[in-house]
Amino acid sequence: MAMSGPTKTVLQTVSVVVLMGGLAWASVPFYNWFCSVTGFGGTPGQVSAESSEILDQTITVRFDGSLNGGMPWEFKPVVNEMKLRIGETGLAYYEAYNPTDRPVAGQAAYNVTPYAAGAFFEKIECFCFTEQVLAPGERVKMPVTFFVDPEIVNDRDGKYVHTITLSYTFYEIDLPEGYAALDQDEKINLN
Repeated sequence: MAMSGPTKTVLQTVSVVVLMGGLAWASVPFYNWFCSVTGFGGTPGQVSAESSEILDQTITVRFDGSLNGGMPWEFKPVVNEMKLRIGETGLAYYEAYNPTDRPVAGQAAYNVTPYAAGAFFEKIECFCFTEQVLAPGERVKMPVTFFVDPEIVNDRDGKYVHTITLSYTFYEIDLPEGYAALDQDEKINLN
């Protein structure tokens, strides 16, 4: 049984719309994966172990913290910079405070500058890997464990990098289901 012209056209149009929707839905996770693997756009990598090589050369790592508009937290690095040997594991802390009377969930977006350093900045552990929820009035120190890959000294552009800035921006996100229920219970108890 052959399809008529209009039916075939409608079917092709619906197929194109479904395909484009699928590509749009997959593009954000794919882009995030691509950036973390390649360091594109200053996106640091994620590794599971420390560097096996530590060089005598040092590099300065600066820390920056900001909030997206509307995020009610206070957020800043505990120290503004540290000097490490290339390949040496560093541990830095950021401090977050929720001054509101409600729990607030946040997710951190991050990058490093200059972008040439993105492929060589490796995070072992980071608060940015998961969403964070702060209770009303809660203040926390959030760690990030990292190192600069010794291969940076062999890179055409990376070998000229002497200072790297690690930046985080926190965005408010919806409370996870369990926290949302707690928030509703607290509102009911207040009334």
